[in-house]
Amino acid sequence: MCMTDPIADYLTRIRNAAQAQHRKVDIPASNFKRSLTRILKEYGYIKDYLLIDDRKSGIIRIYLKYDEEGMSVIGGLKRISTPGLRKYVKSTAIPRVRNNLGMSILSTPRGIISDRDAKKLKVGGEVVCYVW
Repeated sequence: MCMTDPIADYLTRIRNAAQAQHRKVDIPASNFKRSLTRILKEYGYIKDYLLIDDRKSGIIRIYLKYDEEGMSVIGGLKRISTPGLRKYVKSTAIPRVRNNLGMSILSTPRGIISDRDAKKLKVGGEVVCYVW
């Protein structure tokens, strides 16, 4: 299996599992994906996650979060910067997602951080994805 964009695969697995109302989803791990998962947990988009050692790169098991009516807390995930077309922004031009009801995740010189943290730190970077 040739994967040219593992981050798009990560987002698609979460999106599909949430749409199918699965309680958990397993994703091949990397440091970048671990950082994305940590941010999703920190901002309440997922219930919890677990790092599983499979003697290779590892697996991230993400437990999805649903509201009282059974709807996923994650309304949408969208990949912005792709391997073929990178999107960079200055700290003053960080995009608002769904009128600040969502968030964007950026890859900056300070690491993988949310748009709110990037604005506080006054740092720009590559816009990885939108979450709402």
